[in-house]
Amino acid sequence: MTTAQPVDPIEVARPPAVRASALAAWQLVEDARYRPERRPRNERRRQLAQRAVADRRAAREVEREMHAL
Repeated sequence: MTTAQPVDPIEVARPPAVRASALAAWQLVEDARYRPERRPRNERRRQLAQRAVADRRAAREVEREMHAL
């Protein structure tokens, strides 16, 4: 082959399994994002804040008991 001759393009067929798995992954992400039993972010933040307050309160009580001895 010389440089004047065009190169025949190689046809690369993408397997349909790749597209199917990409679609399945996309659907899993969308289902996880919009499923009805998912709790709102504000509820999760409120629970974390309540847990932090309870932990601090327990730590203060332990500290008071240690100083009382």
